[in-house]
Amino acid sequence: KMAAEQCDAVNMDPDLEIISDEELEREAEGFKEQGNAFYVKKDYAEAFNFYTKAIDMCPKNASYYGNRAATLMMLCRYREALEDAQQAVRLDQNFTKGHLREGKCHLSLGNAMAAIRCFQRVLELEPENSQAPQEIRNAESILEFERMAEIGFDKRDFRMVVFCMDRALATAIACHRFKILKAECLALLGRYPEAQSVASDILRMDSTNADALYVRGLCLYYEDCIDKAVQFFVQALRMAPDHDKARLACRNAKALKAKKEEGNKAFKEGNYEAAYDLYSEALTIDPNNIKTNAKLYCNRATVGSKLKKLDQAIEDCSKAIKLDDTYIKAYLRRAQCYMDTEQFEEAVRDYEKVYQTEKTKEHKHLLKNAQLELKKSKRKDYYKILGVEKNATEDEIKKAYRKRALLHHPDRHSSATPEMQKEEEKKFKEVGEAFSVLSDPKKKSRYDTGQDLEDDGMNVGDFDANNIFKAFFGGPELK
Repeated sequence: KMAAEQCDAVNMDPDLEIISDEELEREAEGFKEQGNAFYVKKDYAEAFNFYTKAIDMCPKNASYYGNRAATLMMLCRYREALEDAQQAVRLDQNFTKGHLREGKCHLSLGNAMAAIRCFQRVLELEPENSQAPQEIRNAESILEFERMAEIGFDKRDFRMVVFCMDRALATAIACHRFKILKAECLALLGRYPEAQSVASDILRMDSTNADALYVRGLCLYYEDCIDKAVQFFVQALRMAPDHDKARLACRNAKALKAKKEEGNKAFKEGNYEAAYDLYSEALTIDPNNIKTNAKLYCNRATVGSKLKKLDQAIEDCSKAIKLDDTYIKAYLRRAQCYMDTEQFEEAVRDYEKVYQTEKTKEHKHLLKNAQLELKKSKRKDYYKILGVEKNATEDEIKKAYRKRALLHHPDRHSSATPEMQKEEEKKFKEVGEAFSVLSDPKKKSRYDTGQDLEDDGMNVGDFDANNIFKAFFGGPELK
């Protein structure tokens, strides 16, 4: 007992003044008034400090919490504001402004149902309140946009979801859930910079937000930065082990990378059939990964061209371009396939697209070559008329002329119908025209290089098929 008394004596401060409750309340009111003055001046940071001092002096005063909640709302610190508003109404259940501010905080945070309950309580306390009915309508609008967004997501109408979330966020300005859904749909639409921006804004406020980490990873994954994407998915799962979307995306990313690398390895080893199958398997992993799938289609088209599946290769290139219309490599691959299948107009169109995007010497050369082949394709194909290859020798050209000229000579068809005689005469003339060009080295050279034969006085139309026949066979016409 003596020890306790000595301890009390030691701890007793003779200069300590006991402040009465009234003095505490008076001082707290002074802090509140100062806070009000700063609030009116829109100096919300200072207003917050003085309201906090008032609360420290009198922690049971509902209006102090209500005023600080209003200040925090102006500072866009809605979660803290919600806590103060809730404390205010716990201290005074009839505090109308407290319920109103709690409802507005819920609304800003996207908690529409909770907001409606608060505003209904306001109307119970103050039936003539003008703000509550409008706020209830705002909350009901948010619920409707949420409903529409859910339907849109299920239908994969991601543009509709973005539209709904933009409308909801006009009121629920601090709702991370709405922002994340919008960001995810922006990523699914290929609008990666916008999606990244939304996710980054959330992570600046909350670096452990698993949803935002997932969206960051999703953007990287869809931009074909798979290793970095996996890091974000793993981090999201560390923050929220039951995050199903992050787990699925992580699994898809790893599987896609592995299958693509297997395909690349098979291609480099010349095992084209295996490469084709591996790229096909990779394309089934995630239909939403537009950029990677565009590359996979283009890779499969390259393999298809090696396997002489040119029509399939063209189709795969078209699928790649549909996914990513800026994918130059796919245009180049398709253009080459068009050249190989002698679809020169389509090839020219693709090379023009490439050259407009990247004006390089190589692309200019490819375009000019395609234009030349197109021009050549529109002329008579003298090689085809004679039935010889383009690298045919002089003797092969002569033999072909002999065979075709005898086959189509008008005298052989004198007993045919007038229509047949006319058709055979036309073919006889074409054979003579083809021979007159391909048997003349100078004309043949100009023809092969796509130059106009009429230049330098070479008029291919100025000849007589019968004269060529006589000159070749050295005798009279057939009878």
